[in-house]
Amino acid sequence: YLTNGWQQFAPMKLSVHGPLFRYERPQKGRYRQFHQIDAEIIGAAEPAADVELLVMADQLLKELGINDGVTLQLNTLGDTPSRDAWRAALVGYFNDHKGALSEDSLARLEKNPLRILDSKDPKDRPIADAAPVIDDYLSGEAQDFFGAVTAGLDAAGVAWTRNAALVRGLDYYRHTAFEFVTDRLGAQGTVLGGGRYDGLIENLGGPATPAVGWAAGIERLGMLIDAVPTQQIEAMIVLENDAGLGHAFALLRQLRQAGISADMIATGSPKKRYDKAVKQSPAAILRVNGDGYYGMSGEGNNDRLKSVLQSLA
Repeated sequence: YLTNGWQQFAPMKLSVHGPLFRYERPQKGRYRQFHQIDAEIIGAAEPAADVELLVMADQLLKELGINDGVTLQLNTLGDTPSRDAWRAALVGYFNDHKGALSEDSLARLEKNPLRILDSKDPKDRPIADAAPVIDDYLSGEAQDFFGAVTAGLDAAGVAWTRNAALVRGLDYYRHTAFEFVTDRLGAQGTVLGGGRYDGLIENLGGPATPAVGWAAGIERLGMLIDAVPTQQIEAMIVLENDAGLGHAFALLRQLRQAGISADMIATGSPKKRYDKAVKQSPAAILRVNGDGYYGMSGEGNNDRLKSVLQSLA
């Protein structure tokens, strides 16, 4: 975006996919090399951009058939003044409880104190659960922004739940943070996640540029897909003797040109071809011999199929 001077095209809607690599020890649902898809809107400051991406993500999970048991968790990190005030309050609070924090959280206290809020260490949970909450530090503008996002999701029929512990440790994140979470992948339950990163491009040396986006691991999405759905064959042609092969090919071509999903069984024992067709559960079975098409078993209420067969009469 910066190198190629794409600022002139803002706001930009982008989709990206490709391989990534992680250094730390992989856990369940994670790989050393993995592949990711993501969607971004760069140059749009309006909460409508957040809503658009969340609705798109929700639709993606539905189309993949993996939305059951997946929950959209949503939080706000506020604008810059809100986040800075909250961060200062958290640092003071966690410093008062340093003696009870885990080793990992003590390290985070210096670098990313917000990350202590989502610590999985049982030692940290009582302290994190009682920590100051962002709602006490939100400016009026930040409250209005989050309200517009949640209202947009409600209007679009996208279910969500508030998770006040959902944070982003990096300072360039603002406002909306979200994750689609499942309990089917062990500890690594995030299916898709993202947020608004209004400070990133400025941190990289560019002009202040609002942006929001999400990413999803392709392998992790694949782990949630139990089976690839298959389309039922509408018409299966059974060639009852080899003399009708030409008629069978002509019929197959006509059916497919009419938009009817069709296939043909023309190999194996002629006596067993019909049985093979039945096992594949097509909507209709069409019989062909040396004289051409002569009969159908199964569904007779497909108007497109009827039209093709009537043209052969």
